[in-house]
Amino acid sequence: MLKIGHLEFDFPVVQAALSGYSNAAMRLLARRFGAPYALHEVVLDKSIAQSDKARRRLLGTLPHEDHPVGGQLMGAEPEEFGRAAALLVERGYDVIDINFGCPVKKVLGRHRGGYLLSDPPLAIEILRTVRAAVPPNVPVTVKMRRGLDESGESERNFFRIFDAAFEQGLAAVTLHPRTVRQRYMGPSDWAFLARVKRYAGPRTIIGSGDLFTAEAVKRMLEETGVDGVAVARGCIGNPWIFREARALLAGQALPDPPSVSEQGQVIREHLRLLVEHRGEDLAARLLRKVGIKYAELHPTPRLVRAAFIGATSYAKLLAVLDEWYDPARSWPPGRRKTDPGALIAAGARL
Repeated sequence: MLKIGHLEFDFPVVQAALSGYSNAAMRLLARRFGAPYALHEVVLDKSIAQSDKARRRLLGTLPHEDHPVGGQLMGAEPEEFGRAAALLVERGYDVIDINFGCPVKKVLGRHRGGYLLSDPPLAIEILRTVRAAVPPNVPVTVKMRRGLDESGESERNFFRIFDAAFEQGLAAVTLHPRTVRQRYMGPSDWAFLARVKRYAGPRTIIGSGDLFTAEAVKRMLEETGVDGVAVARGCIGNPWIFREARALLAGQALPDPPSVSEQGQVIREHLRLLVEHRGEDLAARLLRKVGIKYAELHPTPRLVRAAFIGATSYAKLLAVLDEWYDPARSWPPGRRKTDPGALIAAGARL
C-alpha cells in the first residue's frame, strides 16, 4: 500500500511526470496496465498563472477516469508557484507536485528545477507558499535529486530542504538519487536512496532512477525500502512495465513480452486518445517520438524506429502501423527492454 496524504493506492508503482510525454493519453494507458496514480508533465508556473491561453493548451480537460492525478509545477518565484498551484486544484488535480529536480541547462540558468537545491531559503519558501495556497485535503509533494553536485554543502542543502518539506506539511518526497550535475549519466545512487529512507522513517519516500524494467522496480523496492517508485523514462513506449511489475510483486512469473499484434493495438489506442485530446496533426507529432520508444519492443526495432522517424504526417503514421504491426502477419515474439542497472551491477561484480 502506498500512501500520499489521504490517498491510498493498492500498488506502489506510479507513473512519473515526463516533460513532453505524460499527457492524458499516456496516463490513461499507464492506468489500464496497472499504474494507480500518474502525473501530468511538468508545467511552468508563470505559463498557467498568467495566461488563459497557455492554461487551456497545457492543461486541457481531465478525463473522468484520469484520477487521482498529480500536477507538477516548475518555477522560481514563490508567489507564482502558489497561484499556479491553486489553479491546478481548480482544474481538478488531486495532488500538487513541486519540481526541484530538473537538470536541464536552460532550466538551471533561470533558477528553476534542480537549481533550487542550491538555494534552501528560496526552496523552503516555495514549499511553504504552495502548501498554504491549496486546501488542506490536497496533498503536496516534491521531486528532488540528491543535491546539485557531490559536495558536502550540496548534501547539507538537500537534507535542509528535505526536512523542511515535511515540516511544512508535504505528504511525500520523490527522490532521484543522481545529482543535478550528473543529469542522467552514470548509475543512480540507490545506496543514498536507502539511506534517505532510513532517515525518513515512516514518512513517505518514492524512489526514481534507472527503472526500465519490472525487475528493476522490484529491486529498488527491496534494496532501498522506499514506500513506492515512480517510473519515468522506463514507461515511455512501454506501459506494459506496470503489468509486469504487478505480476512480479505479487509473486507471479513475469508475463511474456507483448506480441506485435498487442503492441499495434496499444499504439493505435495511444494515437486515438491523442487525437481525441489534441487533434490529428499534433497527435501525429506526439506519437512519432513515442513510437521510437515503442519500436524497441518490436522484433525488428531498427527498421521500425526508422519508419517512425520518417512518419512526418498522420497518414504516414497510419501507414507505419499498417505495415509494421499488421496482425495478419506471422511475427517473431516481441522483445523486452533490458535492465541497465542490473547490467551495471553485474559488471561491478565481475
